[in-house]
Amino acid sequence: MALAVALATFRPQDHIGAVDRDLPDLARAVGAAGATARVAHWDDPDVDWGAYDLVLIRSTWDYIEHVAEFTAWAERVAAVTRLANPADVVRWNADKRYLGELTAAGVPTVPTAYAAPGPDAEPDLPAGEFVIKPTVGGGSHLAGRYGPGGHAAARAHLARLAAEGLTAMVQPYMSRIDTTGERALIFFGGHYRHAIRKGAVLTPGTAYDADKTSHPDVRAWRPTDAELALAERALAAVPGAPELLYARVDLVDGDDGAPHVMELELIEPNLFLDVHPESLPVVAELIVKAAGQ
Repeated sequence: MALAVALATFRPQDHIGAVDRDLPDLARAVGAAGATARVAHWDDPDVDWGAYDLVLIRSTWDYIEHVAEFTAWAERVAAVTRLANPADVVRWNADKRYLGELTAAGVPTVPTAYAAPGPDAEPDLPAGEFVIKPTVGGGSHLAGRYGPGGHAAARAHLARLAAEGLTAMVQPYMSRIDTTGERALIFFGGHYRHAIRKGAVLTPGTAYDADKTSHPDVRAWRPTDAELALAERALAAVPGAPELLYARVDLVDGDDGAPHVMELELIEPNLFLDVHPESLPVVAELIVKAAGQ
């Protein structure tokens, strides 16, 4: 009997304009690699997840609106079959307060202050340019960029996040991103696979609640030795050093020109297989191998 793989995605919604362009090709490639593949909505109550040898979380991009339900779903699935990535990784990575743990482990990250909802929620705002966004979010949802004259607007942004029960994070704007961009290094099967570079997402004057292009000006990238070393160091610092089928490490340059971790994407990262089609059969074979373990 052929191995069966479920590729978990999100139910299309008008307010989420993103499309997983890789998903049809990935499903076909998994089939060509020897397993049956089904694309399924993660919140579909009629799916028997235990009928699959592997449930691969792909484009579950609406989870940020239902994080408690999503993490509970991940734990239910992990109880009946293999889930990639593991449920404890999903729970840890769903809240960007993990950046504080990476910093404590000595991993160079974008400096971050946090403000949980409450009477003492408002943090000090940096003197230069800075960014505010929720710790649970994706695609620059509810993220805003502010300058020294934008503190009033920034405090209104913080108040909005607090009113919605969201923990805010405040980071200095890493200005080199405007010239050197953001790099995303993708790992699959425990090894580096490929990388892309993209332009800055947060442009001056864009409202925090406006729609944004998550991946502007994407192009293939060859990472430097320093970028590869930092990505591997960051992944090694994930609690318990779990076995990760896939991972994406997003990096930006600091003022000193050295790379810093902006995010670890261990749940539902865009893998940019359309930019690197040569990786598609390799990734599919690794998925089928994982299903058979």
